[in-house]
Amino acid sequence: MTANENGSAERELSGKRALVTGGTRGIGAAVVRRLLDAGAEVLTTARSAASAAPEGAAFVAADVRTRGGAEALAAAAREVLGGVDILVHNAGGARPHEGALAIPDEEWQDALDLNYLASVRLDALLVPGMRERSSGAIVHVSSAAVRTPVGQFLHYTAAKAALENYSRGLASELAPSGIRVNTVTPGRVATPGGEATREQWARLNAAPGRTNAGDTVPLGRDGSPDDIAHAVLFLVSDRAGWLTGSSLVVDGGEFPRG
Repeated sequence: MTANENGSAERELSGKRALVTGGTRGIGAAVVRRLLDAGAEVLTTARSAASAAPEGAAFVAADVRTRGGAEALAAAAREVLGGVDILVHNAGGARPHEGALAIPDEEWQDALDLNYLASVRLDALLVPGMRERSSGAIVHVSSAAVRTPVGQFLHYTAAKAALENYSRGLASELAPSGIRVNTVTPGRVATPGGEATREQWARLNAAPGRTNAGDTVPLGRDGSPDDIAHAVLFLVSDRAGWLTGSSLVVDGGEFPRG
């Protein structure tokens, strides 16, 4: 939110309708809360109907890994929200293996479906409505790990690298329609899911599971979900009105650029 001359808060996303995938915990839940605080009407999703959405958000259970799940979610967004002005693809993840050649075929497919094709499918279903209105903002959540890929996570980082390439290409295609497409690329963020994955990776490498963030992150700490959520809020707001096709890296300076 921003402040006007009288010091009161302006809800800069008032009247906007947002869909956030994977929005019941971690980064996704923080994004949902920031969009709600900014005045947006928000629908979020997770695989389990028992998942708890942040207060104030609508929720529908859906598995975005499948085409049927994406179609059901898009239909729910049109029914609940009446359309989508903001689309944030946050759902993602994969478990590590001993090396790239040890990753089973089904987990390669699952990683591609969740971390890449879920975005492609939902974009295809919801962008036509944005085109009709000649406006819209899409954010794909990637990972800074694509800059230093390792075999144990190669199914995940390869899918996220494909997502970033797709995002840039889609941005060029949709720009004439008034639709902006950008990527947020988080580094090491303190979430329960992220910690569990790092512990799994450490066991595979016989290394300590928890290193001091100051050892690897120039800014000296892990990121928080809110660090990423604030970046997403900026990209979907009018403050980023001349920004498309970009990748906003939010990693405390940890990963190499370029």
